[in-house]
Amino acid sequence: MEAGFPIASQGDKESVKSIANAGLTSEVCGLARVLTKDIDACIEAGVDMVHAFVSTSDIQREHTIRKSREEVQQMATQAVGYVKDHGLRCMFSAMDATRTDLDYLIAIYRAAEEAGCDIINVPDTVGVMSPSGMYNMISDLRQQISIPIDTHCHNDFGLAVANSLMAIEAGANQAQVTINGLGERAGNADLAETVMSLKSIYGASLNINTEYIVETARMVERYTTVPITAHRPVVGENAFAHESGIHTHGVLENSNTFEPGIMTPEMVGHTRRIVLGKHAGKHAVRRSLEAAKLNPNDEQLNHIIEKVKTIADKGKRLTDADLYAIACAVMHKPMGKPAIDLKELSVMTGNVTTPTAVVKALVNDEEKILSNIGIGPVDAALKAVTGIIGEHATISIHDFRIEAVTGGSDAVAEVIVGVQDENGRIVSARSASADIVYASVEALVTAINMLLQK
Repeated sequence: MEAGFPIASQGDKESVKSIANAGLTSEVCGLARVLTKDIDACIEAGVDMVHAFVSTSDIQREHTIRKSREEVQQMATQAVGYVKDHGLRCMFSAMDATRTDLDYLIAIYRAAEEAGCDIINVPDTVGVMSPSGMYNMISDLRQQISIPIDTHCHNDFGLAVANSLMAIEAGANQAQVTINGLGERAGNADLAETVMSLKSIYGASLNINTEYIVETARMVERYTTVPITAHRPVVGENAFAHESGIHTHGVLENSNTFEPGIMTPEMVGHTRRIVLGKHAGKHAVRRSLEAAKLNPNDEQLNHIIEKVKTIADKGKRLTDADLYAIACAVMHKPMGKPAIDLKELSVMTGNVTTPTAVVKALVNDEEKILSNIGIGPVDAALKAVTGIIGEHATISIHDFRIEAVTGGSDAVAEVIVGVQDENGRIVSARSASADIVYASVEALVTAINMLLQK
């Protein structure tokens, strides 16, 4: 686990030190240039391994560190020796390896191995290697190097995972990956994609708890504020979502018809979803309505589907609450009695005031009042609403987004909120208002009522 770059800042050094002292079973590694002061910073941080690197390609060597090939090789071997003299394991990287002359690359890696290096790292620093090129390079290095080979692939052309897999096919022992593919520029090889490819496609035996992949990805998303795109493989919202009528019909009969099969949502902690839109078919709509205890006849179902497609053709995202309302109107069926009947919402906020919300509502005909604080008025209000449900259900907010906003200071915001219960069921609802706090609360209340009716 490469925890950071201790020499970069005092904060980074303290972070690495905290991770190294956290009692993890993982081997903790610190990054360092081939400089004594960098390695000392890693040693002071208490890491188990030092990952030392130096530029080896002509373009980087001549324009950044301004050293000859001979000087770079000497710096590399001295750094490896210094790490080993301090009783730590060492990984050595020839930075920009994929643009380095192969003969020189082999020479510097062999010199590092002779100096006592434990692992060599082959980085595609600017992400320009093709999968076949990566395979050939690792194959050549494997014949010359006896210690483990590691790879570090960047995603500038979207090939980081493919290159990592090809490197492993060619004999590499490990691949550096990051959660959600985070990294410089377009990022690095993604953990979820690499792990699940190795496990599901290659049949590799891994000691990774894959059922926590989605949960971990979302945790990192929250901490970094870098959003996971809906269509991101494995962890994205749409990774196991189906809209097309042909697809949903097949998935409802047998999920392997239009999913990999060798990778299921349960394997990674995800949930399969049927999405309603202009491609929706009868089977998907009927199944969704049955979940809400609505059983339209064939004529009513056709009318409901027609209305669904009309809304979707306008570019609108159809929520579960939208479908329920359409079906009730078509079937002339009264809407179910809501579990939460919002009576009053008050919010207080300001630059020197902790955002606070007070909610009064009838919860199963019992009046309840609850206040809560948050990082903003919307957060405080949503926390108050989820809290007021109390012992009736365990509900968390799965999704929150603003879909459309009109112009001007009196703009109307359209808010979509998705909620999830302890069984993994997800329901979404929308609301629109010039008051974004009220729109958020109204959408949340509608979604909760839908979820409790299912």
